[in-house]
Amino acid sequence: MAEPWLYRWSRPLMGAIALLGLLLTVYLTWAELTGQTLICPITANGSDCNDVLNSAYGQLWGIPVSAFGAGAYGVMALAAFVPLAISGPRRQINALTWRVLLVGALIMATFSGYLMAILALQIHSFCPYCLASALFAFTLLGLSLFGHPWPDLGQLLATGGIVVVLTLVLTLGVYSQAHPPVMALGDRQPIPTLNSRPQPGKGWPISTRSGPAELALAAHLQTIGAKMYGAFWCPHCGEQKLLFGQAAFAQIHYIECAQGGHNAQPDRCRAAGLEAYPSWEINGQLHTGLYSLDDLAQLSGYTGPANFRYFHPNLN
Repeated sequence: MAEPWLYRWSRPLMGAIALLGLLLTVYLTWAELTGQTLICPITANGSDCNDVLNSAYGQLWGIPVSAFGAGAYGVMALAAFVPLAISGPRRQINALTWRVLLVGALIMATFSGYLMAILALQIHSFCPYCLASALFAFTLLGLSLFGHPWPDLGQLLATGGIVVVLTLVLTLGVYSQAHPPVMALGDRQPIPTLNSRPQPGKGWPISTRSGPAELALAAHLQTIGAKMYGAFWCPHCGEQKLLFGQAAFAQIHYIECAQGGHNAQPDRCRAAGLEAYPSWEINGQLHTGLYSLDDLAQLSGYTGPANFRYFHPNLN
């Protein structure tokens, strides 16, 4: 009797899917670590996959969850391809790697299912990258179950049940320890404290990530010709930038007033009659001081999404 085609092709298929998952999660990890903004649709509540990946569920101990996913996909790819690359007898390594594939797929599918439930029930957002990874994980599980002639169905079910339960228990425990208590996506976070000295001519680095609301407000301020005046050594200017995040503040028309600053324009600042930094020029009026994004939205007539990510502890 001929071997079923699924048995013959299950390993190459699993290896190919694992490589796709590896590429996806490496990209997400790179974007997270370098502060890049992912291209994805914005949902009706103003959130997108950047919000999902930057939420409390997107990191563990400061490490992107996608990095753990990349490691898991790498192991699955190795387990799938190694026996195919070995010539000669390979019965033992074939049996061992099938167990690795099954247990790995069970862990990945269970963890992905948990995150999908969080995505639907708590975060209420759409993340195509997350859905693609979940699809890869469940496809790997299906191929590991039906792409190999498992001799003992009862043992298979018992092993699967134990792995699923342990994975759920460990997942809940890890998240409770890493984020006590776990924050919902809509909860705003305080901006980081500026503990270091400003970089000469540049100020403090913008370490915060922009969400859709910050990007939309920045685009609105750019459209109406709003300007922010500041100085690289000014702490409140650095905090104002942190409220926007790196990508959103890149859209702001910022004018450097301090001598020695990058692209400094002190004459222009003096002509504007500034009294302090930061200062905003919005619709022809000058507003001095550090403003929350809600206040800037009100001052500028912005009516878009306002679920901003960050707040300043000393601002209402």
